This record gives sequence, C-alpha cells and structure tokens, in this order.
Amino acid sequence: MTIAFWCILIAALLPYLWSTLSKLEGKYDNSQPRLHAKSGWRQRADWAQQNSWEAFSPFAAAVVVAHLAHAPQATADLLAGLFIVLRLAHGAAYLANQATLRSVLWTGGMACVIGLFVTAARAA
Repeated sequence: MTIAFWCILIAALLPYLWSTLSKLEGKYDNSQPRLHAKSGWRQRADWAQQNSWEAFSPFAAAVVVAHLAHAPQATADLLAGLFIVLRLAHGAAYLANQATLRSVLWTGGMACVIGLFVTAARAA
C-alpha cells in the first residue's frame, strides 16, 4: 500500500482525535455528548473534528484519482503526507485559538488536494 493510501486512513482518523480531545478533563456525559463541548478549547476541538470530516472527502478522492491516473507516486505521497501534517497543525491551531494561522494551514491543505488533482491531470 502506498504512503498516500496510508494518509487516507490517517485523515479518516483525525476527526476522532479531535473528538477525543474535546472530551478530556471535566465531566463528560455520554448521554449528551454535544453539551460537553460548548465553550473554550473543547468547543474548538469539536470544531476541528467537524472541519476534519469536511476536508476528508476531497482529500480521499484526490488520492484515489491520482492513483487511477497513474500520477507519479512520489509526488502523490509527498502531497498526501504534507496534507496530513498541515491538517494536524490546523487542528492544533484550532485548539490554540489561532484563527489566522488556522486559515493559512487550511489553505495549504486544500492546495495539496488541488495539487493531487493537477498531478493526476498531467499524468492522464
């Protein structure tokens, strides 16, 4: 399995990382899980989770399209790995309440997705 394919798995697990972090410390009531993350860093972790779900589909599609188009694997692996690094940093910026940095990191992640599609188009 390629590095890019492993990155799909990692990207699929990122929302669960942020969800778990949103439940740390304090009282957590599993019968009302959304109430726990109503303010502060827990809420930002919940937002990072939601944003990770939103970013997953285009990323996974881009990796698969690059693979099917026989794009250079080294390029696909590099872009997929960079996407993961940027998404981890994006989540950390969410937790730290760094809105501008978060936006820059989000843009970098989307540039990786676009790069995967462009790489696929050039290979096809």
